[in-house]
Amino acid sequence: MKSVDDIARQAKQAKLELMKISTAQKNDILEAMAQGLTDEAAYIIARNAVDVEESKKKGKTESLIDRLALNEKRIEAMAQGLRDIARLDDPIGEVIGAKKRPNGLLISKQRVPLGVIGIIYEARPNVTADAVGLCLKAGNAVVLKGSSEAIHSNIAISEIMVKRGEAVGLPKGAVGLIRETSREAAAHMMKLNEYIDVLIPRGGAGLIKSVVENATVPVIETGTGNCHIYVDQYADLQMAKEITVNAKVSRPSVCNAAESLLVHKDVADKFLPKVIGALVEKDVEVRGCPTCEQYGAKPATDEDYYTEFLDLIISVKVVDSFDEAVAHINKYSTGHSEAIITDSYTNAQRFKAEVDSAAVYVNASTRYTDGFEFGFGAEIGISTQRLHARGPMGLEELTTVKYVIDGDGQVRW
Repeated sequence: MKSVDDIARQAKQAKLELMKISTAQKNDILEAMAQGLTDEAAYIIARNAVDVEESKKKGKTESLIDRLALNEKRIEAMAQGLRDIARLDDPIGEVIGAKKRPNGLLISKQRVPLGVIGIIYEARPNVTADAVGLCLKAGNAVVLKGSSEAIHSNIAISEIMVKRGEAVGLPKGAVGLIRETSREAAAHMMKLNEYIDVLIPRGGAGLIKSVVENATVPVIETGTGNCHIYVDQYADLQMAKEITVNAKVSRPSVCNAAESLLVHKDVADKFLPKVIGALVEKDVEVRGCPTCEQYGAKPATDEDYYTEFLDLIISVKVVDSFDEAVAHINKYSTGHSEAIITDSYTNAQRFKAEVDSAAVYVNASTRYTDGFEFGFGAEIGISTQRLHARGPMGLEELTTVKYVIDGDGQVRW
């Protein structure tokens, strides 16, 4: 596909120009882009309205439309994310370690850009701004492939950012948006090893699986979020209720929302009526085990415990022990974020050590697994794999390393 190839080829050329840009220049570009988003918010909202209306006509879910929709507040948040990235330390050139060898060679390990990063994502136009900001600050060119549901929004956002960025020194081709929305275009992009150095999928389980299984370009896998809250026998039950409701209800369509609740049998009779009542008041459908059904839950299937609902639905189960809770989480979780609510130091420490997920919480909502909240600025996604990056992916995760060797005439025969 010529247009896809052209965008990727231009990005490869631009990555060499990006290597010459100073931190101050990168920050100026990001500030200009942020100002462009706020200056032209009305235009972005108008183009976004087209996407929203078309998605409604197609019968898309409320959770998808929530992720898709933009307003002035969300656009300002996108702009602020770019400004926050501009204020972060530049990772490029950071010396991670250095060692002088007996022969006099000084060998240092330094951070460098990954190169050209391809981002394939679904109906979340804010990802366009986040991805561009993080990739550029880390010295990378970026090729974007959004979904058809957000195409008008993504075009508007990317055009504004490119226009404002190029006015203050952004190399041409450093930010490219593939406008073809077909699956064939995405599949073609996944195999452009000649131009793209790494792919990052950001979206639901289907998208991530497709990229992982079909790409020949190396992939950093961002994970789906079947996140759990375990209410221990030693929990403060009022705290547990507030955290559960927050983690499920505050924004159910995002990957760090709680999808499953586990409750120790010793506190089930006290806690379940309170928490199920509070969830139902917030229009949450509760699916639970037979004990939970006694308090108004609908019956849960085994599939429910595997499911990332991304909606006002939660699965609930009563467990007999701490060990059963951990075993359940490690079986059903996608490895994203899990929380324990407890006053037991021992159980808290065991939970942190034994739960195999990217983020593990004690007495706090899973909703904090987020690049902004972790102090990284915007994030490119939440990685649930173990190679190179895990958890919220900020600037450092968008770099690799090279070795720099300084000598004074050494030769090796």
